[in-house]
Amino acid sequence: MAKLNPHEEQFARAFVVPEKRARYLSLLGTQRGRKKLLNGLNHCHDLDPRFSKLIPSNEQSEESIESLLRQKGAPDKCHVMSDNPDIDNQEMSLKDALSKTVGMDAGTLISCIPGKLAYFEMEGFDGRYILER
Repeated sequence: MAKLNPHEEQFARAFVVPEKRARYLSLLGTQRGRKKLLNGLNHCHDLDPRFSKLIPSNEQSEESIESLLRQKGAPDKCHVMSDNPDIDNQEMSLKDALSKTVGMDAGTLISCIPGKLAYFEMEGFDGRYILER
């Protein structure tokens, strides 16, 4: 089993519904499993509703999302986990990560503070969330 990235491990532990956490953690432990999990981010229905807040449609621009995250303490650098291979498993600035994620139609997690604060976007336009504990 591979060593898990702390951002990805804490995403599974903090923001996935309890009954699916062990599955996510086991998938993250192998390259093949991680690939399967990344594909599943596109239509993810496993977010714990206690800690995921749908962003209102009038606040879904890159600038608005960045502002929301900054108000909640997001640092400059973040970790990206995405079905988009161009940005998956990258550390980048929050601004760059959002510009390469918002509206790009790929399931993506931008982890700002492991297990505490993240942005999650599903494929399509109906699933943009702030994840916060």
